[in-house]
Amino acid sequence: MSGADYTTQGAVAVIRLDNPPVNGLGYAVRTAIVAGLDRATADPAISAVVLAGAGKSFSAGADIHELGTPKSLQEPNLLAVIREIERSEKPIVAAVHGVTMGGGLELALGCHYRVAAPSTQISLPEVKIGLIPGAGGTQRVPRVLGLETALNLIVSGATVPATMLAKTGLFDEVIEGDLLAGAVAFANRVASRRPLPIVRERSVTHPDAEAFLQFARNSVAAVAKGYPAPLKCVEAVAASLEPFEQGALVERRLFIELLNSPESKALRHAFLAERAASKVPDVPEDTATRPIHSAAVIGAGTMGGGIAMCFANAGIPVRVLEVKQEALDKGLATIRKNYEASAKKGKLTSAQVGERVSLLQPALSYADVAQADIVIEAVFEDLAVKEGVFRQLDEVMKKGAILASNTSTLDLNRIAAFTRRPADVIGTHFFSPANVMKLLEIVRGRETGKDVLATVLGLAKKLGKTGVVSGVCDGFIGNRMLARYVEQALLLIEEGALPQQVDGVMEKFGMAMGPFRVSDLAGGDVSWFIRKRRYAEHPGSRRQVIADRLCEMGRFGQKTSAGWYRYEPGRRDAIPDPVVEELIVSASREMAIVRRNVPAEEIVERCIFALVNEGAKILEEGIAQRASDVDVVYLTGYGFPPWRGGPMHYADSLGLYSVVRSMRRLAKNPHGDPAAWEPAPLLAKLAAEGKSFSASGSAP
Repeated sequence: MSGADYTTQGAVAVIRLDNPPVNGLGYAVRTAIVAGLDRATADPAISAVVLAGAGKSFSAGADIHELGTPKSLQEPNLLAVIREIERSEKPIVAAVHGVTMGGGLELALGCHYRVAAPSTQISLPEVKIGLIPGAGGTQRVPRVLGLETALNLIVSGATVPATMLAKTGLFDEVIEGDLLAGAVAFANRVASRRPLPIVRERSVTHPDAEAFLQFARNSVAAVAKGYPAPLKCVEAVAASLEPFEQGALVERRLFIELLNSPESKALRHAFLAERAASKVPDVPEDTATRPIHSAAVIGAGTMGGGIAMCFANAGIPVRVLEVKQEALDKGLATIRKNYEASAKKGKLTSAQVGERVSLLQPALSYADVAQADIVIEAVFEDLAVKEGVFRQLDEVMKKGAILASNTSTLDLNRIAAFTRRPADVIGTHFFSPANVMKLLEIVRGRETGKDVLATVLGLAKKLGKTGVVSGVCDGFIGNRMLARYVEQALLLIEEGALPQQVDGVMEKFGMAMGPFRVSDLAGGDVSWFIRKRRYAEHPGSRRQVIADRLCEMGRFGQKTSAGWYRYEPGRRDAIPDPVVEELIVSASREMAIVRRNVPAEEIVERCIFALVNEGAKILEEGIAQRASDVDVVYLTGYGFPPWRGGPMHYADSLGLYSVVRSMRRLAKNPHGDPAAWEPAPLLAKLAAEGKSFSASGSAP
């Protein structure tokens, strides 16, 4: 593969980008484009050039792995390639299809003409990785689409079908049928036209540009908290009202600023981390998988119903099993209600609601689910209950069916041992609400078959989930770390903070919700049940007294209108409750703790560094494959702010040496367990060597 191939069709040269899977504009591709242009220019028999893409796409833009590295600066960079295209004395026609985004769209805009297949999808998604278009996109797009349409496209990063823009200056023609043949015919027609149209030479006009741009700044500022790129997009597009060279300088300055910003580095890390998560070193990408044409879910409660919706949303028939008709009817009615609520919001049509509901099949007998390709148990988080389910499934399920457990903490190897087919058993830990949350923790048991793991990784994508593989331990990746996070939050309220203070600080840090609001949303009784199991398994462990007393009072959160906060009927506003404050203060008094003002910085350090330290242990034990997998779990399942890149990346950004120093300081706190702040061996080693999690080989 040379990056692009060069062929001729009569008097038209065809330069076809060839860098699978999406023709990213890496150094080899850029070099090959320029070489192809030089060849066409030097050949007197060539009168025009078509620039096209091999495979399923024109180009998805820059190679994100190169961004911020010396390779991205190697000439010719994309700006230089576009300048060479514009300077060509022979017309160059971009023939775009499939995905045409980011730098790929900027490359097309540098061409004299553009033709597109009707199915082409275009976008400038740089804002999603904390950047702005950096190769003239903020300057050329307003010149072909107008100020408002261009700004909306760039600030949102949204994908738009080419047909929506067919009558704008973006495309000269939308070609039905064979795109390349149509592009060559178009190139022949325009071969003699002069002067050649160049987008940069157009001007941008707007009847009231300043008023519109000020409105845009205000609107974007209101929703872009923590993300600098959206406002920089507005600033760059505003510069398109100036002469092109002047605006291009503004774009370049802003692009470089953002490229070096911690937010963009974090978002680029998250982007790459999510793609790396699906790769398992000992499971080749060509591993044979099992067909999944039908599914079954055991349990029609909140979690079971949400999982069933995931399959129906993906067009996979799913049987929902309950032991009692009343519970089954209630569960299916809830699912229908959820779909109808989506229809009222305009997210689904009535036809789509009917189609999805028709894929849900009720079942009251295990025999009814026996022929499913995969069955997911979603019953109460109790090992004895799950044992009964898996022994039944082992008896009735067809050979080759995948037996999955939605357990969030229990030992999957013990669950697999309840069957005579442990190779078919895997954990599929969905997050509530399952039909909304993106994360799927895929728990690999000691005997889980590689084909089963590969199948479920592929299924995760089909269900629209981000699958992250975890080994077996209590709580897997996410909940094991969460236990340490919550432990510090509870110690903080024993020492002097209140739930609303801890939540407020962590939400200001960027968490979607603070730990106490999360507890009330999830239901305090769930974590109480898990705590009681752990107390029984580890009799000498520290009791979480305040949380236990809260549950003993029947305060389980939103479901009981009272938890760490109180809730008004029909509302979810968390209202601080004097009853809880009295409970906390009296518990501190009993423990002989002199309450103090806890600084916000200490709250963040204790909660986040507890996550990091446990994450390091999880890495060292091989529970997670790489540090970036830990980040993906927290970004997609636990509300960690994307612009901080996940707990492990955040620790890297601070410097592991500094993190360890802070932990040594926190260990001097007389309250709590000093051992909790003993750095994990991996963390201590990396800090001592001046290394990071990402540079240690445990991240992409």
